[in-house]
Amino acid sequence: MEILIRNGIVYDPLNKINGEVLDIGVKNGRIVDPSKLSKDALVIDASNKVVMPGAIDVHSHIAGPKVSVGRLIMPQDHYMTNIPGDRVVVRAQTGKAVPNVFKIGYAYAQMGYTLVVEPATPALETRHTHEELNAIPMLDKLALLLVDSNWLVLDYIYNEDIERLSAYFAWLLYATKAYGLKLVDPGSDYAWIYGEESLDLDDPMPKYGITPRDIIYSLGLSANKLNLPHKIHVHCNRLGYPGNYITTINTMKLGGKIGGEHALHVTHTQFTGYAGDSWYNLRSGSEEIIKEFNRNRRVTIDIGQVILNYTAVTMTADAPFENILYHLTKWKWSFGDVEAETASGIVPYRYRRKNYVNTIQWVIGLELMLLARDVWRIFMTTDHPNAGPFTSYPKIIAWLMSRKARDDEMSKVNRRGLSRSVLPSIDREYTLYEIAIVTRASPAKLLGLDSERGHLGIGARADIAIYNLNPYTESFDRDYEKILKAFRYASYVIKDGEIVVRDGRIIKTVYGSTYYLKPEIPNDIAKDVYKDVREKFKKYYSINPENYFINKSEIRNPIEVSFYTDIR
Repeated sequence: MEILIRNGIVYDPLNKINGEVLDIGVKNGRIVDPSKLSKDALVIDASNKVVMPGAIDVHSHIAGPKVSVGRLIMPQDHYMTNIPGDRVVVRAQTGKAVPNVFKIGYAYAQMGYTLVVEPATPALETRHTHEELNAIPMLDKLALLLVDSNWLVLDYIYNEDIERLSAYFAWLLYATKAYGLKLVDPGSDYAWIYGEESLDLDDPMPKYGITPRDIIYSLGLSANKLNLPHKIHVHCNRLGYPGNYITTINTMKLGGKIGGEHALHVTHTQFTGYAGDSWYNLRSGSEEIIKEFNRNRRVTIDIGQVILNYTAVTMTADAPFENILYHLTKWKWSFGDVEAETASGIVPYRYRRKNYVNTIQWVIGLELMLLARDVWRIFMTTDHPNAGPFTSYPKIIAWLMSRKARDDEMSKVNRRGLSRSVLPSIDREYTLYEIAIVTRASPAKLLGLDSERGHLGIGARADIAIYNLNPYTESFDRDYEKILKAFRYASYVIKDGEIVVRDGRIIKTVYGSTYYLKPEIPNDIAKDVYKDVREKFKKYYSINPENYFINKSEIRNPIEVSFYTDIR
């Protein structure tokens, strides 16, 4: 298909295009010079409409065993939200907090998203994760591998053997067809086995004596040695504890020690941004965190924005914290331990507007976004479904772009909580160009995919979103309902050169690709590490490493990213 998008108001930060009226050509799934199109090209009149690259979500729990259990634990979330399919274009959709695979794909596409990162998959259960990723329509995907409490990883760190640690990650990433490394409350799952709670950054682990700081630093060095396109994705220690902003700042400082661009990504920072020493005197630690962020260019963060007046389903590999949350809520819970690798917990939780703690949580994410000087290093997320659903992104965009939208929400929240926040004093409003940065351009750079994604330059993948907004004639700061409507239902979405959304409706179901890594390492080191793998599997695992390995044929539309490493 050839498509000519005519007279669109284009926002393409990677190419420094800020609201220029341009034509864009699409041919064979790629962006081309409009002059290269034939006279038979389909014309989309984008006059008075905003045109952006397809959006990218860097952190959203959309697939894997924990997501499946999240659906089972909240049956009312599904039988009250069923949308029948039409058996021609779309499949049946259910769920709000934890949608089914079809709802995930369709809802993201309607908002203009074309790539989503599943940020936490246990290696042993990643075959399940890929089966769900294969079933999600409309989107390209990639998955990050949980590694911080893997016993073979801990052995290599204890022995200070970064070379073998790196070689093991090379094998592990390719074996599981994953794209990067994820740390969750580093070391705490292993400590939990011995009856200890969540570790702080310098608390020694049982038996090993190494600390979470050692784990993060070692993995950072390993990621650099491997030349990973996306370095390490870190869920900080002490998540959910009052006073944990200090741990977050100290973790961020490790980025400078590790070195390299984007050395360390701190995820859902709202959950680790709490000042105060108890729930009673909790306050926002965003100002202190953002000072370190503004100073330290090695670090990137996403916010994990809380959505108030909403029942979420929290799910994380931070099992010790989920155990505490269950005892706080006294409602439902589920826990799982993956042999020799990681653990998880799933607990539903309701965020209430009039709740003091929930109000503090709500302000932190917005404060981080609005106080950040460099919007290329901060990302809009809800840690779906932990702090809220990804379908709330239009609402967050409205809060960022409109002071009035924030004021209207602040009028409904807990007054004491709001008084312990700087949010009421912030006047900053994001521009459409900045929204394009945080949702398109910078996520593509963070993932190392900016050669073909996150922009509208010649040769890029033809993932394009068109929104019914006209920044030249409309004022969004007061009339923020236009933002909500436009970003919830795009006028057009083009995926790989095909129109899949028109006027907010799915008109064609397509299935995207899954990216995974194949780091190239020397054969002699690979053989030595595989011996270690076999010994560890024989001692601790219930399966053989041959059954652990996921074949390329099991991935729907795989994209293999092969590259050389610095392992010698």
